[in-house]
Amino acid sequence: MGGVSLERLIDVRRREQRIAELEDQLQIEERLIYAKRTTRVTKGGKRFSFSALVIVGDKRGFVGFGLGKAREVPIAIAKAIEDGKKHLIRVPIESGTVPHDVVGHYGPTTIKLLPARRGTGIVAGGAAKPIFELAGYTDILTKLQGSTNPNNVVRAVFDALLKLTSLEEVAKVRGLDVELFKRRYNPYARNLQVP
Repeated sequence: MGGVSLERLIDVRRREQRIAELEDQLQIEERLIYAKRTTRVTKGGKRFSFSALVIVGDKRGFVGFGLGKAREVPIAIAKAIEDGKKHLIRVPIESGTVPHDVVGHYGPTTIKLLPARRGTGIVAGGAAKPIFELAGYTDILTKLQGSTNPNNVVRAVFDALLKLTSLEEVAKVRGLDVELFKRRYNPYARNLQVP
């Protein structure tokens, strides 16, 4: 990742996209990745608590993740959902897939996202698949390397999603007409030639 934390990058993106103003209008769905028990041994015995990792999204381009900890499972899940709503970001979707190849890193985990042709489906496993489903992607190819710990996988996927740029942003930077750029855009071409 480099020195800047993922949470800080998400906060910057949320401010740029003004997501706080849109949160009330979104129809958010939740998906539980895990709810696991943790134990702390004290002088009086063992204390049990639970941590939950949840993905939230509206299947129309908004997705986030949250982690909650509490002494009971339902409270931990509720905290995770609230935390997930604070981490919502908008991701670019072009014809149901990602606009370009991108690689995300978090700790020992690396994930590569590739555009996929229509009908391919979501080729991802573990904690990554619910992220793409709740974001609204219908076709995507992924390759995961390194640790498969759900916390690391989720953060690596979000690192990759934060690196994605939409066609409108690219056309604006290059000074091109957006419609012309979209007509000539080919997600599978490695050397895109645009005048």
